[in-house]
Amino acid sequence: MTLREDLKNPNSHARSLTKAFTWRVTATLTTAVIAYIVTGELSMAAMIGGIEFVVKFITYYGHERVWNLIR
Repeated sequence: MTLREDLKNPNSHARSLTKAFTWRVTATLTTAVIAYIVTGELSMAAMIGGIEFVVKFITYYGHERVWNLIR
């Protein structure tokens, strides 16, 4: 199976990882912008965004995989 075919399979790990990554990039940029507006510090906004990206990427991937177990 090619990667393209794997990404079309709604139960594949590759699809779950791709969805988690693209969503996290979008959501993390939003969080970093909000953190910058609140703190006024670019370094603090980047740190908050970085921590948020890692924690929520892992959480989303786990959530997605649990849902794939439900028939």
